[in-house]
Amino acid sequence: MRKPIIAGNWKMNLNTQEAVFLVEYLKRSLAEQIEVEAVVCPPFTSLSSVTEVLQGTEIKVGAQNMCWEKKGAYTGEISPEMLLDLGCHYVILGHSERRQYFSETDAMINKKAQAALEHGLKPIVCVGETLIERENKQTESIIREQVNKSLANLPAEKVTDLVVAYEPIWAIGTGKSATAQQANEVIAFIRSLLAEMFGQEKAQLIRIQYGGSVKPENIAELMQQPEIDGALVGGASLEPQSFTALVAQKK
Repeated sequence: MRKPIIAGNWKMNLNTQEAVFLVEYLKRSLAEQIEVEAVVCPPFTSLSSVTEVLQGTEIKVGAQNMCWEKKGAYTGEISPEMLLDLGCHYVILGHSERRQYFSETDAMINKKAQAALEHGLKPIVCVGETLIERENKQTESIIREQVNKSLANLPAEKVTDLVVAYEPIWAIGTGKSATAQQANEVIAFIRSLLAEMFGQEKAQLIRIQYGGSVKPENIAELMQQPEIDGALVGGASLEPQSFTALVAQKK
């Protein structure tokens, strides 16, 4: 059975003091919680402080991006080895904002995903369609292209460490959300693509999250869906009580 995973993507929010305050609250409120995997993904500037606070707890830490190179002349980038040195377990790759604002391609995301797995990091790889693409009935073709290209040639022995996040772009930060049924249908389609790529057995072990205006008010319905293994959460992850409520919602 796949263990549900709720990951909070803080994006470019919270200074170090605010980050520590938030995770101190989570440390207290989620200390006994083991049925759902909780992950927080702060900005790079707070990773060290956050991992220090959460050391010895069940709450995992992830980064919001990384470079595929180990080291070198890549000004402004962070390597997998640097993230491991800070105590990170996860890294978000290919978020729609990275694709839209920083022109990240599926090929770039693929190199990052391969590097993450090779170094022992668990990548959360994001895929999703725009509103225009959905209205033009292109959802499956867009998702197929992103999955096939972003996840190509991943090491078979480590592919079950992969997490996929389905984030319909039209539902991110808009207040709109895909219905639980819509999300489940696309996630089931993603799982079928993973089965084509890695085999049915491995596909059944890979966790697939939904991301897009997830909040305490809609998490229960999402988690009741058979194919949805958790959520990649934006704004609600910045509110301690809201994130705690999301993690407390069991499958």
